[in-house]
Amino acid sequence: MNLAKLQQQIDFIKEIDKVKYIQRKTKLFHSDRNENDAEHSWHLAVMAIMLSEYSNEPVDLLKVVKMVLIHDIVEIDAGDTFIYDTQKNHSNTDEERVAAKRIFGMLPQAQADEMIAVWEEFEAGQTIEAKFARAMDRLEPLLQNTSNKGGTWQEFDVSYQKVYDKKSVIKEGSKDLWVFAEELINESVVNGILRKEEPNSATSE
Repeated sequence: MNLAKLQQQIDFIKEIDKVKYIQRKTKLFHSDRNENDAEHSWHLAVMAIMLSEYSNEPVDLLKVVKMVLIHDIVEIDAGDTFIYDTQKNHSNTDEERVAAKRIFGMLPQAQADEMIAVWEEFEAGQTIEAKFARAMDRLEPLLQNTSNKGGTWQEFDVSYQKVYDKKSVIKEGSKDLWVFAEELINESVVNGILRKEEPNSATSE
């Protein structure tokens, strides 16, 4: 046994415990408690396993699960940025890349290189696996908000067009799930939990 290697891995495992303390804006289903990053990542992993048949193309499911489990680890350093934040760009990749190098860099070199590569692939969103993983990442909060009478949409006065624009990423990973998601978004307007702007005042980020 390589004790030095094992110690690096244990140190990393201890470090990522901090993910459990990072609070997201979205709340648990039918709840007023905020979800944390660890809960979010676990939920996405299960969703990916359950819903992979709806991917536009066959995926390497293990890679997708790796992506969704590690994609928010960088928020230990970079913090969570609300997807509808009007002050800070949600795609703060440069700041997160520094965090990725520090945190994953705690691992033995081969594992560090793999985790950084998987994280970068998710962020780039170009591969089949990354597109499907990102679809999961956008679908879960949609399900949460519709279960919570609008949730963060109501709390932060988010408009239909902003939600629609952000959630449309889902179709790049799964056209079938996008049909489902689009229907939920439109139903949310009908149900009065998502504000529909007039055509002449619609804006997007």
